Amino acid sequence: MATWQQGQQIEVSITDLAEGGNGVGRYQDRVVFVPDTVPGDRALVRLTRVKSKYAEAKILKLITTSSSRIRPHCIVADKCGGCQWQHIDYDFQLEAKRGLVVNALTKMGGFIEPPVAPVLPSPQSLAYRNKVTYPLRLSSTGQVQAGYYQKGSHRLINLNQCPVQDQRLNPLLANIKQDIQNRGWLVYDEQQHTGTIRHLSFRIGRRTGEILLTLVVKDNKLPQLKEQADIWLQQYPQLVGVCLNINSDRTNAILGKNTHCLIGKPYIHEIFADLKLRLTSDNFFQVNTEAAESLLSAISSELNLQGHEILVDAYCGIGTFTLPLAKQLGQNFPPGEIRAIGLESQAGAVEQAISNADLNDINHVEFRVGNVQKILPEIPFQPDIVVLDPPRQGCDRTVIQTLLNLQPQRIVYISCRPVTLARDLQLLCENGIYQLTKVQPADFFPQTSHVECAAFLTLSH
Repeated sequence: MATWQQGQQIEVSITDLAEGGNGVGRYQDRVVFVPDTVPGDRALVRLTRVKSKYAEAKILKLITTSSSRIRPHCIVADKCGGCQWQHIDYDFQLEAKRGLVVNALTKMGGFIEPPVAPVLPSPQSLAYRNKVTYPLRLSSTGQVQAGYYQKGSHRLINLNQCPVQDQRLNPLLANIKQDIQNRGWLVYDEQQHTGTIRHLSFRIGRRTGEILLTLVVKDNKLPQLKEQADIWLQQYPQLVGVCLNINSDRTNAILGKNTHCLIGKPYIHEIFADLKLRLTSDNFFQVNTEAAESLLSAISSELNLQGHEILVDAYCGIGTFTLPLAKQLGQNFPPGEIRAIGLESQAGAVEQAISNADLNDINHVEFRVGNVQKILPEIPFQPDIVVLDPPRQGCDRTVIQTLLNLQPQRIVYISCRPVTLARDLQLLCENGIYQLTKVQPADFFPQTSHVECAAFLTLSH
């Protein structure tokens, strides 16, 4: 095998897409990962990082162009790290995402011909995000900038609009950035840990149009902040509240622990699955409202609840899926008899879940605060169905073991990362206790390589 080295130029044909979104090619039986490429491309590339079995490369020139390559909708798509796949035709994005799921389940999970359905497309492939958070920086000329980081760097790409966010947010992004400039408020410098404003965050109700603005700050040193917040509330009729989140730590984490409302309401209303929800700025809600509803509909259809089941939703957040599923349960039981329990480690999310249950008169659901691995074994009854929606790293091994001990009739595992989904499904199915009956991917994040999945497991008899 010939040697290869950093800086070397080679020609490579792209045949696949990797989990992180890069194109995959081969050169002398070794793998080459190339960002901004599409299967079907042939490109001249320069090797930027070389290992014994693979290399990373940068595209220098397209020799042959894939039929699935399109012109990006965003003028900074080749620089901005917010999206990886704006240059790829949307139908092909969906095929590629199904391929990522099948590949993970086959190679990581050991499943032969896993039952993976076609990906549910997002109703909108652009302008879908209901929440965006932008870091702020000062340019070399002293201009306030907001945007996303350049791919593979910590250099900010300044934006005045973004094609994947709800377009009703665009005027606020450009104008509020200018207002910060005019006020002379100090922008945070992460190298020096000086300045005040770190991030701008917007959340919008897709169905209601209500907008919440949150300033993430290191400290409270913003002169005339209340006065400016009042101006914003009058200037933008859809803006219902302005919040301040204090994050004084020297950290990459965006939000601090304390958020308070400066003016207006600390939440927006949203309609989700025919339920009215209150959403604050600091609790998790799926960023693609319509795609989340599509997946929920697929889950409801697959579960085909009869109304008598007992359901546990682990890692339930604000009850996004717990509440609509609970609504289908308990019709023939006395009011207040618990048919669904949501488990969540974030106390603020549980508060909101309880509030949203009250808002929708769902009185046979209960929410508990605590780590799932600790409180799942303490459930006081045998659940028929357990829904799991863990963070990207997947379930703790003790949670898997608890499920194998509890043996609910059905498990629905919702995941945003195919490789950890595959790992956990293998553990649940390896001794024949559970059978994987279907995996339904859904596209919550068009123009990126991320894919959401719901995997359905049935207890073997």
